[in-house]
Amino acid sequence: MNISNSNSKDNWVYNMETQDLVNTLQETEKELFDLRFKKATRQPFKPHEIKAAKKKSSNTKKYFKNSI
Repeated sequence: MNISNSNSKDNWVYNMETQDLVNTLQETEKELFDLRFKKATRQPFKPHEIKAAKKKSSNTKKYFKNSI
């Protein structure tokens, strides 16, 4: 399925197979969990990484939902 999108920064998701999307989503959710855990336990982390992980997860879920 080839869907064009005007936002060129998120085009990486449109070239992935279903299994790749699932793997990316799992990795991103794990990364997001780890970042939130670091925040809760007051370990050093970069706050902008939480925002980036949430955006990547959201874009992956959106495309995965539309591709099925």
